[in-house]
Amino acid sequence: MTTYVLIPGAGGSAFYWHRVEPLLRERGHDVVAVDLPAGDDSAGLTEYADVIADAIGDRTGLVLVAQSMGGFSAPLVAARVPVELLVMVNAMVPRPGESAGAWWENTGQAAAAAELAAREGRSTEFDLEASFFHDVPPEVTAAVFAREEPPQSGTPFELPWPLDAWPDVPTRFLQGRDDRFFPLEFQRRQARERLGIEIDVMPGGHLVALSQPAELAAWLDRYRTDAALA
Repeated sequence: MTTYVLIPGAGGSAFYWHRVEPLLRERGHDVVAVDLPAGDDSAGLTEYADVIADAIGDRTGLVLVAQSMGGFSAPLVAARVPVELLVMVNAMVPRPGESAGAWWENTGQAAAAAELAAREGRSTEFDLEASFFHDVPPEVTAAVFAREEPPQSGTPFELPWPLDAWPDVPTRFLQGRDDRFFPLEFQRRQARERLGIEIDVMPGGHLVALSQPAELAAWLDRYRTDAALA
């Protein structure tokens, strides 16, 4: 049986995956949606990887799915436990020795997001709802904000990414074409330069698990099938 391990981005809430998890279960898979200790200032990326590994337990047939900032912690897990596939979804791609805090300037993310906003006639000032929830159904947005999750600690952004190289595991990259935070061409460049792979593109913004859960579940199942046939 395939086990999908769903790793959230900043904020660390497994609730991010609540629309995708049942769809994967309906397809006959085991699913582990991980809550990360995002509000804990004593927890860095190593501790995040510990939590993910503990949540996996003795499960096998692992497909790790990393959303956004989860791209920094998922490879640490893939270097520890046998993983069949790593799927990056609108994700940050670290380089050895690069902190998550340095990633933003190193990649030019702010300029890329501002350029896209200007091209689309939007304000270049960051706005949480406009940047992240523009394509999320209102009732889902309301449910997310009603949870009042603790703010993301800055600790995981401080220390260098500890791996010497990307783990030796098949990696796919899925990007929302309407992502305003990590624009499509920006992500295409990151995947090419940092992973040496091309991206796949699906409809949706940065939070595709909330806005396009069925499409995302279909892509994940397709990746699993492709990996099994490889």
